[in-house]
Amino acid sequence: MKFIFAHLFVALVLLSLVNCQPEKKELTLKDNLIGSWKLFYAVSIKKDTTIHNDPPGTTMIKILNDTHFAFLQHDVRQAGDTTQSDANRIFGAGGGTYDLQDSSYTEHLEYCTARGYEGHDFNFTIAIKGDTLIQTGIEKLKDIGVGEENVQLIEKYIRIK
Repeated sequence: MKFIFAHLFVALVLLSLVNCQPEKKELTLKDNLIGSWKLFYAVSIKKDTTIHNDPPGTTMIKILNDTHFAFLQHDVRQAGDTTQSDANRIFGAGGGTYDLQDSSYTEHLEYCTARGYEGHDFNFTIAIKGDTLIQTGIEKLKDIGVGEENVQLIEKYIRIK
């Protein structure tokens, strides 16, 4: 009889564990945003002119955590490549904090190799579709004293795994 109760008890415990699955948390946009991203498409549009900002031979990544972002861009030619002088090689970097409210993403740029951009905020709309981050916005260059016009930006990144 003890044997039957013991088996019955074990069976009830196992049955109760079957229904005890950890609760799956639905990921928010911010949860999905955190990580490392590689730029694969970038354009800026001034009036009627579209300029591709992802020139061949360059690479750019953006890294985001809960509170901060950073970006790094450089050309990928090797140091021994003599097709271009070191003075003409591309390197750009920046970072700071960001805010995210729904799909409204604002970067507060604290550090930048293009010093005129430092201390300014840049507002974007973001969306994540699968492993692709799409960031669009208007840089108000005249307002920050680094250009004459507002420039529409469209950037697409792929998640780095």
